[in-house]
Amino acid sequence: MNSEIEISAIIIAKNEEYNIGRCLESLKDCIEDIVVLVDDQTNDKTIEIIRTFPAVRFYVINWKGYAKTKQYAVSLTKNEWILWIDADEALTDKLKTEINNFKTSVPKHSAYSMPRKAYFLDKWIKHCGWYPGRVTRLFKKKKAQFSDKQVHEHLVVDGSIGEFSADLNHFTDPDIKHYFKKFNEYTSLAAEDLLNGERKFKIFDLIFRPAIIFIKMYFIKLGFLDGIEGFILSIFSSLYVFTKYCKFWELKKGKTKNGNRKPTD
Repeated sequence: MNSEIEISAIIIAKNEEYNIGRCLESLKDCIEDIVVLVDDQTNDKTIEIIRTFPAVRFYVINWKGYAKTKQYAVSLTKNEWILWIDADEALTDKLKTEINNFKTSVPKHSAYSMPRKAYFLDKWIKHCGWYPGRVTRLFKKKKAQFSDKQVHEHLVVDGSIGEFSADLNHFTDPDIKHYFKKFNEYTSLAAEDLLNGERKFKIFDLIFRPAIIFIKMYFIKLGFLDGIEGFILSIFSSLYVFTKYCKFWELKKGKTKNGNRKPTD
């Protein structure tokens, strides 16, 4: 008879006092080993809240970038199977049941994906291309590693990927202020990824890509069915793409003029 599979979870956190408690609570009775890496720039009550969960192991670390920090978290885990979950996410009860059932099975795959139910301005965005928006989050430690992208990193899996059916909740942007707090950092990192990939700047990207994103999300992916939140999200996503390529153009121009990228604030 096979022994039950034990799972470790990895979480990274910076100023997540509004999310981290909900995330950790959702892992109870499901995950045996939880590792949280807290950015040393955190200045809210994140650590105080983590301390109310005695079983959680947390470390305050110097930020290494999204992918490298998560890969470091993996190195600290105790178990063969890892659940990657972000601080603003939470397991649903149905997903917990599915994971617990998995622990008594014989896994057929190297990793497993799950549908993600994302909330924008407190509304579940069912359309806009956001749902089911499958993400690969449960994986065998020796069979996966994080991609080297600075933002929107993902798992590179050696082997097949199975599917869970239950949702992972994602409380992405509770308000517009929160969205734009991330906006500047993420567009800068995305522009650097474009630069590091030796991509050529094309005016097409600046003029047409933002419009294409809006049309795709709002009309083709039926974002209009998500109400005003769907409209706002489609506009903001278009602006994200526009800003990313503006920053890419700026970095490219700086590299061409000086031979190296100019530092940005």
